[in-house]
Amino acid sequence: MNEKEKVVMIPISSIDDFPNHPFEVRDDEEMELLANSISSNGVLNPVILRANGERFEIIAGHRRKYACAKIGVAEVPAIVREMTREEAIVEMVDSNLHREHILPSEKAKAYKMKMDAMKRTAGR
Repeated sequence: MNEKEKVVMIPISSIDDFPNHPFEVRDDEEMELLANSISSNGVLNPVILRANGERFEIIAGHRRKYACAKIGVAEVPAIVREMTREEAIVEMVDSNLHREHILPSEKAKAYKMKMDAMKRTAGR
């Protein structure tokens, strides 16, 4: 987070999932653990969003958003960044690849999205 960024509270109802998000959000045991943690401790790491008109598009934090919605939390701490679609794709992919349980098909789709975004950026 750079010096100009600040954490703001954003209603979950104003946040849309990233289009063609390659990583499935699973309602499994790990999600239950995340929901319990958020219930006990709140959201420890803000989600990353980009403005999309009057709404927001989630770049990082799909699982945190889902867990909050599941337990009835109405808003999440967020950092709203100005970025192009291509920059958003690269950040979205990079923020998810560290996770332990990623299917090979999800990883392949994510890398393709990132590569295509980087090609579009380089072509400008």
